[in-house]
Amino acid sequence: MSTSRIAVVTGGTAGLGRATVRELAARGWDVAVLARGQDGLDGAVADVEAAGRRALGIPTDVADRLQVEAAADRVESEWGPIDLWVNDAMVGVFGEFLETDPDDFERATAVNYFGFVNGTRAALSRMVPRDAGHVIQVGSALAHRGIPLQAAYCAAKHAVQGFTESVTTELLHNDSAVRISTVDMPALNTIQFNWVRTTLPEHPMPVAPIYEPEVGARAIADVADKPRRRSWIGEPTLGTILGNRFAAGFMDVFLAKTGYSGQQAPQKKEPMLPDNLYEPTAGDHGARGIFSDMAHRTSPQIWYTRNRGVSRGIAVAAALGAGLATVRAVSGRSR
Repeated sequence: MSTSRIAVVTGGTAGLGRATVRELAARGWDVAVLARGQDGLDGAVADVEAAGRRALGIPTDVADRLQVEAAADRVESEWGPIDLWVNDAMVGVFGEFLETDPDDFERATAVNYFGFVNGTRAALSRMVPRDAGHVIQVGSALAHRGIPLQAAYCAAKHAVQGFTESVTTELLHNDSAVRISTVDMPALNTIQFNWVRTTLPEHPMPVAPIYEPEVGARAIADVADKPRRRSWIGEPTLGTILGNRFAAGFMDVFLAKTGYSGQQAPQKKEPMLPDNLYEPTAGDHGARGIFSDMAHRTSPQIWYTRNRGVSRGIAVAAALGAGLATVRAVSGRSR
């Protein structure tokens, strides 16, 4: 019997998805990549095979439910049961809501929300009957707090959050062994900021602080190895979520003042690539975008998330040490 682990990654040809494909392959997963562009699919397949694992590149528009189902059928017919399904595919539309073409808004919603619904349905319809498997939703700090100029993306991420919570409760009610996880990301240096559809006067950029996509990929692979329901990656994600919970009014005003300039990079003069909203952008563009000069490769909070057991042990040891020091101090004064 084969002991290989089989993963599917949507949007696995570029950005965080591409970094995730590489990280999973490095950890021993066979990886099927679902995306639209053949150039990127060829590159992702080569990455997986270079790591010594099996690879499939399947042209798929995740907004089309039948294409997603056909891709899942192909993976299982050629390889066997899917163990892990990572929903990551996304497209971007930058600009004020009233300046965004309604068709563009709906297309972004179809990919960023219904793409996750379609992927989750394809995965769970196969995993639930055999009572085994794991779905990871790639979330965002923007699933908890909307920002200006990205209404379509923020709305879709909020919808994915509610959808996933609903499905999670159903799995728990039915005592299913299938796991579903959400990994919420900070701003990442991915190629999306070179091929989003935009009406902004300057080059789009992620809201600083920015992290390299490999940071998010390691977090996803960690959750694949040790499933947990929710993970917040990076101090900005933690701060955004908690800030919106306890100071939503302040966040409204703060983002109204800073959210426009914070998402534009006048210093970046690289020409934009053709956008990929309706059709894939030609070429293989890898994982990283053009903001590596500003991007972090780790953070204390990310280290804590990846090493929760060690972190808790350190915290307990520190508490015990502080307690012992206090006892000694009190004992010394009482002599």
